[in-house]
Amino acid sequence: MFMVMYVRKEAVLSSQIEGTQSSLNDVLEAEAAIVDSRRPKDVDEVLNYVSAMNHGLARLPDLPISVRLIREIHEKLLHGVRGRHMNPGEIRRSQNWIGPPGSTLNEAMFVPPPPHEVERLLSDLEKFIHGDDLVPPLIKVGLIHAQFETIHPFLDGNGRIGRLLITFFLCQKEILIKPVLYLSHYFKANRQQYYELLQKVRDEGAWEEWIKFFLKGIATVSLEATETARAIVVLREKHRNRITENFGRAAGNGIRILETLYRRPYITVSQVRDQLGISFPPASELVQRMVDADILVEITGQDRYRVYQYTPYVWLFSDPERRG
Repeated sequence: MFMVMYVRKEAVLSSQIEGTQSSLNDVLEAEAAIVDSRRPKDVDEVLNYVSAMNHGLARLPDLPISVRLIREIHEKLLHGVRGRHMNPGEIRRSQNWIGPPGSTLNEAMFVPPPPHEVERLLSDLEKFIHGDDLVPPLIKVGLIHAQFETIHPFLDGNGRIGRLLITFFLCQKEILIKPVLYLSHYFKANRQQYYELLQKVRDEGAWEEWIKFFLKGIATVSLEATETARAIVVLREKHRNRITENFGRAAGNGIRILETLYRRPYITVSQVRDQLGISFPPASELVQRMVDADILVEITGQDRYRVYQYTPYVWLFSDPERRG
């Protein structure tokens, strides 16, 4: 029930590392078809990340992490957005490099392997991912991420794909039962160190320094995810009790709508009507009751075509300092 928001939060943060401006609210509003001319145009890139993650998670039971799966999620990631001209789903056949905007190959901070080596290197990485070794899984996934970013097998989207692989590996190993870990929050908060340590691995072989940083990130976001999950359960129980105690005969329908809000925290009266199979007036009355109970908040300020947000729930996924 709660997984939807974790996936979107990770999508927002991972995309922001690559320069997008869209927030979690922008993504949720776009999914709810709320028209807003002020919304960043790059929201589609975040929605593609959500699509890529969901596609990969759905494929894992039948297609474990592989070059084929990586190409599939890359195609999903770049479909129809910035980078769509960078051969989505195709391993690069030309040289790329990492450096400041406008830098040339000679001015690059890092030049990945030449294109004729990429397929062999990816094959080696795939063998390592599935190899029967004694490397602890959390250390192994840190090694996998650094190596993938070093190979840099695509013309665009390598950072986001590399961070998706972390989630896929942890889910494949059943360390995560669901993708409720947004590691990109840690990488974004420590972006400069994140890039510098990856580069030190390439320049100096500084694997231990990178792994310590990576494991600290896993610990940090794991604690945050645990606290968020606990807060969600408390919030859900509080609102269920509030509805049960105050909504009378409408309590059953109120609980049904509350449950849907954890999957889609934006809703309209028409959607309530359709979900419950009732007429518009009682649907409108139920929504107003939820507003009066401080469960829903109307966010458009309009007299017609109103949209309501489950604000207390969305707020749990905002930045901790902002919540404070």
